[in-house]
Amino acid sequence: MSEPRIAVWHRDDLRVRDNAALDAAVADGHPCPIYVVDPQFYRSGMACDARLQFVDESVDDLRRLYRDHGSDLALCHGDPEDVLDDLPVDRIYVNRSVTGRYGRERDERLFDRSDVRVFADDGIDWTDRGRDEYDWSEQAEAYFERDPTQPPGRLPDNPIESETSVAAVEREYGVESEKTGVPEGGASAGRERLTAFADAIADYPGSISPPAKAERNSSRLSPYLAVGCLTPRQVYRYVHENARAGTAREMFTSRLFWNRHYNQKLADWPGWMERAVNPVYTGLFRDRHDPELVAAWKDGRTGYPLVDASMRALRQTGWLNFRMRAMCATFYTYILQCWWKVGADHFYRHLIDADAAINYTQWQSQSALTGVSPVRIYNPRKQVRENDPEGEFVRQYVPELREFPTEHLDQPEKAPLAVQDECDVRIGEDYPRPVVELEARRERAREVFGRLADRAAEALSDPEIRRRASLSRRGGDRQENGRSDGASSGQSRLNEF
Repeated sequence: MSEPRIAVWHRDDLRVRDNAALDAAVADGHPCPIYVVDPQFYRSGMACDARLQFVDESVDDLRRLYRDHGSDLALCHGDPEDVLDDLPVDRIYVNRSVTGRYGRERDERLFDRSDVRVFADDGIDWTDRGRDEYDWSEQAEAYFERDPTQPPGRLPDNPIESETSVAAVEREYGVESEKTGVPEGGASAGRERLTAFADAIADYPGSISPPAKAERNSSRLSPYLAVGCLTPRQVYRYVHENARAGTAREMFTSRLFWNRHYNQKLADWPGWMERAVNPVYTGLFRDRHDPELVAAWKDGRTGYPLVDASMRALRQTGWLNFRMRAMCATFYTYILQCWWKVGADHFYRHLIDADAAINYTQWQSQSALTGVSPVRIYNPRKQVRENDPEGEFVRQYVPELREFPTEHLDQPEKAPLAVQDECDVRIGEDYPRPVVELEARRERAREVFGRLADRAAEALSDPEIRRRASLSRRGGDRQENGRSDGASSGQSRLNEF
């Protein structure tokens, strides 16, 4: 009797290492790896060309890896449900992933099929039971401590033939990235970056908040995690086995736990992407939403140099360090007082490492839409002085201010006219004046949240809303609102990301 043909359907698991579905298919029959090019991914407008290109490069690399093992990755094109119906296979193996909107609906339809077997070796609790807000940690820690599955040995030929190629897909959908400095996609490139980062991890702690240093010294592994070229467990195990023990290693690996935590949040409740976790904040600022202010924020012309540099960096490179993402989000919500979802969607579209779980939960947390997070308003002027004191990042992305004196970069509109003339930069003409007045808007935001605070606290008496809104505990220390009550845990504060 011949072995059953088993389609290994790759989605956001673009790797052959630590891949439970592939490992099981090798054990159970004749693995037939496939990747479905879904038109929805290219037409939705929710992924910039650079991210599409990164995924395409990762698919190409996956094909090379399979060929190294004697097989190939079949590229199919169309609606996944139709493609799977037409496959000449006996079974379909697939790794479950945390997704929202379209992907979640697709999975709910397909995972009920009798010929589909779903694997969930990812540290996420997929049961439907009521969840205590803290019990995610045991699941995550067990995941990190389990040995990753090994890459396959020699594989048989794949009987499924490709019906398209990455180059043909990019031509059909007009994929042409204009972003610069985007890392090369693929598990091979991801492993190289992981190796280099582990060797230089000592530079990491001092490079978390300053945006220029973060561009150079942070891991930049997030795109590879987002599309599954690497798993959090692979990264965790490699760093623990190859990087020197100490603060830097613990600070970095704590972020891998937070990655799982936020994915658990979206797995538990898909509404994070669409509506305020705490219903009291539903529609907050929609009545004040100003498209002109939104456009100024998106284009990096708000008159606040570090906000503008960050937003331009996002457009140009598809990446920002956590501190700048948080600053831009709080500026958008509290200072511009615009509806959070438009801002969150803009980030999701442009980020190469866009992860629905992390992006939307962080936007809601930074915008205090949970009712448990404090109203923390980053002062963009203070952030210049603290995290870009020499103006390196501002000058890189806001060339209008390249010749501006460092002492005036936090508030260029206050520079004397003589200084502006000497630099040949007139504020209000060559670079905009602030689009809103910071102090007045900050006080207005505090008043709004202050008025809603009691109602938001009352809403949290509902156990389900409380579970959605709360952060977590790991290692016995309370971790909520970016604060820790104990110093013994290696878990880092959210505001250090």
